[in-house]
Amino acid sequence: MALKPKRKLCHPSGKATVLPPIHPNVGITVGYRQKLDKMIAEMHRSIVYWLRAQYRATPPELASDASPASQLYAAMRTLGRRWLSRFEEGAKRLGEYFATSINRRSDAALQTILKDAGFSVKFKMTRPMNDVMQATIGAQVGLIKSIASEHLTEVEGLVMRSVQTGGDLSELTTALEERYGITRRRAALIARDQNNKATAAMTRVRYEELGITQAIWMHSGGGKEPRPTHVRNSGKTYNVAEGWLDPAVDQRIWPGTLINCRCVSRPVIPGA
Repeated sequence: MALKPKRKLCHPSGKATVLPPIHPNVGITVGYRQKLDKMIAEMHRSIVYWLRAQYRATPPELASDASPASQLYAAMRTLGRRWLSRFEEGAKRLGEYFATSINRRSDAALQTILKDAGFSVKFKMTRPMNDVMQATIGAQVGLIKSIASEHLTEVEGLVMRSVQTGGDLSELTTALEERYGITRRRAALIARDQNNKATAAMTRVRYEELGITQAIWMHSGGGKEPRPTHVRNSGKTYNVAEGWLDPAVDQRIWPGTLINCRCVSRPVIPGA
């Protein structure tokens, strides 16, 4: 549903003016990724440290000897609950940091663009913007918790398979390092993709509040496998409130909606 604009910008020249796009801030992506990396690294070090100690204290044998395996399984569950709890505690704080950083940066960038075009605008926290902020925070909380949950589930499987096959600590450590790399790469994708999504969503709200109804879709030109429909749509005008109907997914979307989409939009200021 389109927002009721609190003001409507019109260019005094009488001609429609196309403004530059708001790009996701790379610094926010890097900062968010670093914070996620720190949490993941602490969890990984804890798991490896504990497993080394456990293997040295009571080296697990084949699954026919149930006692060591059972102890290892129970201890892994305890360690998992501890880290899930820690990620849950940190998720909301990190989500709030992320959403607030994007809101401040996107507002400042849009203010600068508008100022350069001859408009003086000050933004306040409105209900629609707060709704997007809370949705962004909620999404980050879920994703951050899922990072720990998925990692711990995979690690538990690696440990149990190692016990069943009589693997040694060296083999298990190698497998854990590979899993650690997969988790870090997923965190990097989350940081980049969520920045794209949140920046686009917050910018769209501001466009609608300003009475900007039209924008031009701009393909990022990046990525190894660009979406053909997005490439073809680049440079075309779409309705800000309704989005663009992407035939590849048969739904209306906005720049940054689909996973790893780096497209942006250029707002169109109508003539007076």
